[in-house]
Amino acid sequence: MCHLARSIVGLSLVVVLLMGACSAPASPGTPTQSQPTAYSDPFTYCAAVGTVDAPDERYNGPEMPDSVIQGLIQQGIVSADAPAEFQKSAVWRCMDGQVWVCHFGANLPCQEKADTSQVPASEMEDFCETNPTADSIPAAVTGRATVYEWKCSAGKPEVVRQAFQADPQGYLADFWYELAPQ
Repeated sequence: MCHLARSIVGLSLVVVLLMGACSAPASPGTPTQSQPTAYSDPFTYCAAVGTVDAPDERYNGPEMPDSVIQGLIQQGIVSADAPAEFQKSAVWRCMDGQVWVCHFGANLPCQEKADTSQVPASEMEDFCETNPTADSIPAAVTGRATVYEWKCSAGKPEVVRQAFQADPQGYLADFWYELAPQ
């Protein structure tokens, strides 16, 4: 009986080895555990990854793809006759499987998360000590990422109103545009 059990175990091992030998090896372009899928098109990439703050190792296309630049032009964010370097002065990311773009333009805080704090920074307090009745605290003092408009009232910083909204990823929604695939 013991000899029969050893034979069955041995035969099972041979069958398992043969089955492994018959399976096809992964082709060079086939994703494996150690080789994730790579995307060169930002729209395909975003559809696959969902939401990321910036392209990661799964994206292997150009830093600023032509399709994103064309989307900026089609939406009137940049001019078609603007210098190429100006057109490329943007960043893109994925939100809910879609491509979103922000053009730096006039010092826009494209890569900063929105500052939703209503607690004034020490720089704002210093500004208001020097300018106690200022109708507006400049962005150079408040920071460009604040969602609020600030003023000085009796020498103290005060929120006037909320000027911008944050998107679900925490960026200033007013400066980001969803692009449609070409």
